[in-house]
Amino acid sequence: MTVATVSDSVTVTAGRRHYVRLGITLVVLVAAGAMLVAHRATLDTGTDQLAAADGEWLVLACFATLATWVCAAVAQQGAVVERLPKGRLVAAQFAACAANHILPAGAGASLVNLRFLTRCGLSTRRSATALAVKASVGGIVRCVLGVVLLVASAGTVPLSVRVPHVLVLVPVVAAAVVLAVVASGRLRRVVGRAVTDVREVHRSRGRACALWGGSVAFALLHAGVVVAVVRALGLALPTSHVVMAYLVASGAAALLPTPGGLGSLDAALAFALTAAGAPGQTAISAVIGYRLLTGWLPMAPGLLVLGLLARRSAL
Repeated sequence: MTVATVSDSVTVTAGRRHYVRLGITLVVLVAAGAMLVAHRATLDTGTDQLAAADGEWLVLACFATLATWVCAAVAQQGAVVERLPKGRLVAAQFAACAANHILPAGAGASLVNLRFLTRCGLSTRRSATALAVKASVGGIVRCVLGVVLLVASAGTVPLSVRVPHVLVLVPVVAAAVVLAVVASGRLRRVVGRAVTDVREVHRSRGRACALWGGSVAFALLHAGVVVAVVRALGLALPTSHVVMAYLVASGAAALLPTPGGLGSLDAALAFALTAAGAPGQTAISAVIGYRLLTGWLPMAPGLLVLGLLARRSAL
């Protein structure tokens, strides 16, 4: 088989994957739009409730949203050995948030951060590994927080029902990952390079604390935004239940490749809040408030920052 034939085959495979992802994204967005139309009256009532919400809690939610970008920058710095320019690093996270709401499955944020790290002098391979390390730590943090809250708030769901499933699921997933790594030589090489970079990062206590601490703070602050919006709407749900609802919803939304979790995160979060005890209309109000603060309002300034960073060759 010639080099040209192999190249054409790779191009066709990549093109098919792109169209599959695009198709899934369109299906999810159309389904989300249909749900909005079907529940328009409930959506209107939820918007009215948000307009009458407590302003002090909403201000607190705004500050929590601003802090999420700083925490994302801290975690990204912890994932690399080199020192990154602090101001541009935070600006890149803000721009990545806007880009993440345009491209599906977190591709926008990944592309912005990949470009930023390569502009800072890292190779493409090491930049991609740093992003993978950050994403993996973020996933581990959310899982651990979810299990801790599940054990701590036993009143939400009986532990006799949920914990055994968790204990069985974790080793099954771990075994599947190990088998995939062993079976694929290319994957073994990728994992080997990633492990080497992880060891290098964890040789410094400061970098390890930045990586893990920033990831924990990022997840808790996003959950804190939801908590503040829920409090602004006058709901008396336990904080642990709201945080658990966010962690479950964000994990479920990650399985669907929509831009910024549009539609998937909204439905999952509304369902999780309702399951935690919130009335349906109030749950929708909370989702709208969370979306406004973390996605829709920062969109325009985030894109402006993205353009400014690109103009100054920071991306």
